Amino acid sequence: MSNKDYYDILGISKKANNQEIKRAYKRLAIKYHPDRNKGNKIYEEKFKEIQKAYEILSDTKKRSMYDQYGHTSFNEDNYTDFTYTSNDFSDIFGDVFGDIFKSKKNKKYSNNNIGSDVLYKISITLEEVIKGVSKKIGVNLIQKCSICNGTGCKSGTSRKVCNTCNGNGNIHIKQGFFTIQQTCPSCNGECYIIENVCYICRGSGTEKVYKNFSIKIPSGINDGDNIRIIGKGNYGGYNSKCGDLYIKIKVKKHSIFKRFNNDLYCKVPINFSIAALGGKIEIPSLYNKIIFKIPPETQTGKIFRIKNKGIKYLKNNKYGDLLCKIIVETPVNLNKLQKKLLYNLGITLKKNIKKNNPKSDSFLNNLKKFFNSLI
Repeated sequence: MSNKDYYDILGISKKANNQEIKRAYKRLAIKYHPDRNKGNKIYEEKFKEIQKAYEILSDTKKRSMYDQYGHTSFNEDNYTDFTYTSNDFSDIFGDVFGDIFKSKKNKKYSNNNIGSDVLYKISITLEEVIKGVSKKIGVNLIQKCSICNGTGCKSGTSRKVCNTCNGNGNIHIKQGFFTIQQTCPSCNGECYIIENVCYICRGSGTEKVYKNFSIKIPSGINDGDNIRIIGKGNYGGYNSKCGDLYIKIKVKKHSIFKRFNNDLYCKVPINFSIAALGGKIEIPSLYNKIIFKIPPETQTGKIFRIKNKGIKYLKNNKYGDLLCKIIVETPVNLNKLQKKLLYNLGITLKKNIKKNNPKSDSFLNNLKKFFNSLI
């Protein structure tokens, strides 16, 4: 399937609300639905594009992930990237059209025959977020029994269809004019009987295993994001599929930087002399050292933006920015000479307060007006 922009596929803007998304999908789905265009392969592929675009954009979490990471978020070719599995068509289509089109789910692939998902939490550093990293993890899973291959039967034997319910899983009991349906008491609704159970799994068809995985964590991933590995979760039992394995990302706090979207923030302390006269300082970066020129008369709280020194976007090759907040540090542990120099400086500043300290001068004038208003 192409990597055409999902918003373009539905013909909507990136600011479209859920109602507009649903309306656009309904209009296009009616036009390109295979039932109305039998044998038209072009329309069939177009309908698949429309269906996929709607599934992503109609889901708040998936839409947010797509807006930030693009098609990389849903790349099924590499199962360690962000991926998703399409819902049954009737789930999506029925929400829009109600009972116009109806389809029955195949019991073989119903949710009842899919194993449970498994969540694994992993912590990474901000440096690893910047560069991307591969991690090896070990997970306890419920998997298909290695001896009976999930049948639950002893080697050389097989399951037999339950004679009580004839493989339906239910029995019907007549009581007067009524017929009551009950779960088959012989097979407990499983439709089959195991006469000789596997000595390892005791007929369950499953066993607990510890499996190792190598997880590729892409550059730019966010705290709280999940990486989904399709079909690597718990086994659901005989004739079922495995659930999915979710890797939940926790980004450790950094001693210098804070992240907001794809920008990095940090506080940079400078001394009074550099703040007043200007000078060159070394600014931290997760890529390399940056020599930055502080202009004269820089005030504390001033924020400087350094382009393209933030975190890389997954959707394109652009980078966020590095924002440095300047903190003018008051000197401590002064010796006699330093104290004398600052004392003399303070005298000269006081004499020229309007020129040298305009904010202080403005504050004092407003303070004077305030006290005069109280008289």
